[in-house]
Amino acid sequence: MPRVTNAAASRQRRKRVLRQARGFYGGRSRLFRTATESVDRAMKMATVHRKQKKRDYRSLWIVRLSAACRNNEISYSRFIAGLTKVGVALNRKMLSEIAVNDPQGFASLVALAKA
Repeated sequence: MPRVTNAAASRQRRKRVLRQARGFYGGRSRLFRTATESVDRAMKMATVHRKQKKRDYRSLWIVRLSAACRNNEISYSRFIAGLTKVGVALNRKMLSEIAVNDPQGFASLVALAKA
């Protein structure tokens, strides 16, 4: 009975990992074992950073809103609390876009929040 090595599948697996590791430094792109470790870590980090990107953008919007609120003599927390009480249902992304692109419109929102 002939010896079966499963060579085609093994080669395909190695080629796939090395193709994913293109652009990595040194042996990480050439040696199979280090390439496997690097690709696994890169995939894990890609998943983590996709989640983290959402947090980073939200904090950016809050920083922008806080700066715009300080220009209009109100704190960020008072501004958000005032908008919530009035019933303005704009998210922080849209509020920061308004603050950056339409300062007069943002000032009217601040006036709503103060009242």
